[in-house]
Amino acid sequence: MTRKHLKSSDQSPASVSRRYRGQKRSLTWLWIGLGALLVVVVGIWALSSRAGFSPTKKAAVAEFSAAEAYAKVQQGVFVLDVRTREEWDEFHVKGSTLIPLTDLPDRLAELPRDKDILVVCRSGNRSLTAANLLLQAGFTRLSSLSGGLQAWMDADYPLEK
Repeated sequence: MTRKHLKSSDQSPASVSRRYRGQKRSLTWLWIGLGALLVVVVGIWALSSRAGFSPTKKAAVAEFSAAEAYAKVQQGVFVLDVRTREEWDEFHVKGSTLIPLTDLPDRLAELPRDKDILVVCRSGNRSLTAANLLLQAGFTRLSSLSGGLQAWMDADYPLEK
């Protein structure tokens, strides 16, 4: 074989060795990069777990049926009604406390942190919103009346007018 032929095919032992070293170096940097990425991911996961936050696990507010909520009311749960004053004046659960949803962020200090809180509204939508707001404010003993006071009335549980 001639020298010209060796250069065109680029199969000389020196060129093969250089190419192998270059590939080996690239592979080494790939493993270093993957290792660094793994360290960062584990570090973020550890810090977020320590802070009590988990992006894969969202805290949920318990939803009680009318029957379950009625039993809780009989046991003395704190009932928070988040409807408007006009709605509350029409009817409400005896012993409930009215704090309209729009006023709730400014009146958190009025709520007990050492008692279970049952949040109620007309249909169950505002109560879930309020319960999630309370959850973000650090309240942990929360539940919402599924179906709201409409479900309560349908089950024929007592209301004050």
